[in-house]
Amino acid sequence: MLLVVMGVSGAGKTTIGRLLAERMGAQFLEGDQFHPPANISKMRRHEPLEDADRWPWLDRLAAELSRAEAKGRGVVLTCSALKRSYRDRLRSGAPSLRFIYLRGEPGVIEARLRQRQGHFMPPDLLASQFQALEAPRLDEAALTVSIEGTPEEIATVVVARLAASPSPIPPGLH
Repeated sequence: MLLVVMGVSGAGKTTIGRLLAERMGAQFLEGDQFHPPANISKMRRHEPLEDADRWPWLDRLAAELSRAEAKGRGVVLTCSALKRSYRDRLRSGAPSLRFIYLRGEPGVIEARLRQRQGHFMPPDLLASQFQALEAPRLDEAALTVSIEGTPEEIATVVVARLAASPSPIPPGLH
């Protein structure tokens, strides 16, 4: 199974992604590690990324997913995947891809960002992420999960929901 754990910065993508990869016996890939240095520098300067900054990064992630799919490897990848066009770009590398959207309230996520240390994404860019966010639609094979609860509880919910809905396309949309 190929999964992308998505959402705005601070939603818990890395923590939940690692737990899911461990529970599913899949490889874990941190999407931020695939950003080119120019993107990271831009975010450190408190400048939001534009689509032109994201396309090469998304293409690298899609290529990783494509390789995993071709080899039959399970992968859990973290990526904000804020817009449908970004998710479509990722899907172009792996049509069987599933998305796990970690949804949370801006105030809760901002508080998390302010407590986080050593990350290049500053809290003042959170508003731009919420502005860009296009929540997944029904036809996108995404599971929406609240960030309320412990990481272990969230991972348990995701695994159970994936087991109950193994098809990447929701019923009625085949």
